[in-house]
Amino acid sequence: MKKNSEVKGIARETLDFILEVSRSTYPKEFAGLLEVKDGVITDVLVLPGTESSESNAVLKLFMMPNISAAGSVHSHPGPVIRPSKADLRLFSKTGTRHIIAGYPYRHNNWKCYDGSGRPVELPVLDVELEDENVL
Repeated sequence: MKKNSEVKGIARETLDFILEVSRSTYPKEFAGLLEVKDGVITDVLVLPGTESSESNAVLKLFMMPNISAAGSVHSHPGPVIRPSKADLRLFSKTGTRHIIAGYPYRHNNWKCYDGSGRPVELPVLDVELEDENVL
């Protein structure tokens, strides 16, 4: 896995997944960690024990397997997609790219931030994702 600082973009299929899960869990928040392969965010890891409500989602970081997360992703049940103080605390612990998706969870209702909460560009890339067999 390449270093987090080398994130070039997010796979369109992965962004579609994030937006769909955000819609399906609405009005509760959805949260996960982002994994990068060859500089592209390709996977969302949902940690066991994640608690979700209409006001927040709490990731149990102690449940994180031995991976290097590129960052985090979560949804907001409203259209405001600016990071809260709690979001900024999470950002500081989990990589360099953080996505917030806001209601109604369409392709223009998300934004990426760095670990300090500053907006950063994250190109959506049309890449072929590998199908992995899960046992």
